[in-house]
Amino acid sequence: MLGRKRKVRIETERMTLRLPGHGDYREWASLRSSSLEFLTPWEPSWATDHLTRKSFTNRVYWAQRSVNNGNAVPVFLERREDKAILGAITLDNIRRGPAQAGTLGYWMGQRYARHGYMREAISALVHYAFTVLDLSRVEAACLPENAASRGVLEKSGFKYEGVAQSYLQINGRWRNHVLFANLRGDRRGKTDVG
Repeated sequence: MLGRKRKVRIETERMTLRLPGHGDYREWASLRSSSLEFLTPWEPSWATDHLTRKSFTNRVYWAQRSVNNGNAVPVFLERREDKAILGAITLDNIRRGPAQAGTLGYWMGQRYARHGYMREAISALVHYAFTVLDLSRVEAACLPENAASRGVLEKSGFKYEGVAQSYLQINGRWRNHVLFANLRGDRRGKTDVG
């Protein structure tokens, strides 16, 4: 028996975080294409069919399946004033049981970078993870030299936890990443000793 289709809609001050839809293809492909040089240093190499409609259709189906199965929450950042797609953020690799954790990944179109949208989206999705999904930990990783990503994570309440060697293949090379985490009811640095 198929599970009920779940909807994800998270409202922030300026945006709606929502699942991608088939009608988003042209705007998404245009934004990704125009941001190629901006995104290339920070992302895995794109497959040859990355910007095709078929690949996007698979992405839309994957997003809905992931939400229905409770594995991920992949959402687009849609600016409320004009319905423009600004980028995307995904809470992926959701682990239940003793971990109650997930991993955050995100990208922003070049023309929308440095306007505080991603910080707003991260804060909203982390709040959703803690309050709706009942997660205890949200993790994120970025390249050490990605000052913008490190800054937005730190401003969003994430704390540095260390370095993962050869963590992901970025732009065709295995790269070390710095690891961050945001904990519900963060107790790091606190003790029960009175």
